[in-house]
Amino acid sequence: MTSPDADRPTPGARSDRVPLGILYMLGATIMFAVLSAVAKRYVVRYSFAEVLFLRALGSLLICAMLILPRTGLNAFRTRRLRDHAGRSATQAVAQSCILIAISLMPLAGAMAINFSAPLFATLFAALWLTEKVGAARWAALLVGFGGVVLVAAPGADSFRIGALFALANAVLYGSVTAAVRGMTATESSETLTMYQMVFLTGFFLLPLPFAFTWPSGAAGIAMLGNGLLNGLGQFWWTRALSLAPPAVVGPFYYFALVWAMILGLLFWGDVPSPSLLAGSAIVVGSGLFLLWRETGKRYVIRRFNKAIR
Repeated sequence: MTSPDADRPTPGARSDRVPLGILYMLGATIMFAVLSAVAKRYVVRYSFAEVLFLRALGSLLICAMLILPRTGLNAFRTRRLRDHAGRSATQAVAQSCILIAISLMPLAGAMAINFSAPLFATLFAALWLTEKVGAARWAALLVGFGGVVLVAAPGADSFRIGALFALANAVLYGSVTAAVRGMTATESSETLTMYQMVFLTGFFLLPLPFAFTWPSGAAGIAMLGNGLLNGLGQFWWTRALSLAPPAVVGPFYYFALVWAMILGLLFWGDVPSPSLLAGSAIVVGSGLFLLWRETGKRYVIRRFNKAIR
């Protein structure tokens, strides 16, 4: 996986590569939606630890193929091994929660709640990194959480239980995002990625002796291939950010929710309810507002200043 700053075009040439950046982001969202659908299919037959282990192993393989030929073992040079382990342990729990969630509720509903993770990341950044959070961002957090409640509240008990696991994933993933933001001061994206994949593979390997069913050839290939899709999606996502500003390509990340709704309708007959659509719109809108507050205004100002020079 390339660094977010690798191959970044100069400000003058960046606009010419925005369409390509958007295509990469859309490709990444398709990968993320498909891998979630594949996981939902197989978690009913195999333990979530087994599904996640094979996905992590596939991701480790493709990330190693993309990173190590360029960096060698330098990607593993760090003085923060404990931080990498702690961050990956939290992420392992988060991934377990979202997989349990999508086994109990519609795929689109789980992903809609998962999109509240940036809201919690903002909260944790304020608490841990002492980043300033103004009234507007606090309002976005509250409104976004209201959207999560709207998505989670209706439905049967299994939907509510699944929503709790999805919410736990969003909270944990938000804390991981804040932790990674703090670690980028000393760690490269290659180092962060390789330790993440190594530790996740190791963590999901631990329970396998107690929860392993030998998969059929097709199932094993599908679950391992799911990891390859995950690694490819992460690479395309990073590539999109290297080709265009986050304010431009970031909103297209939410297309993953559209693909999830389509896949849920095609394979499980999940018809999006009005509350799901309304809550999703609120969560996505809050996320887009935070994205605009973080990067959008600065991007517009830079473009305006360039235009009047």
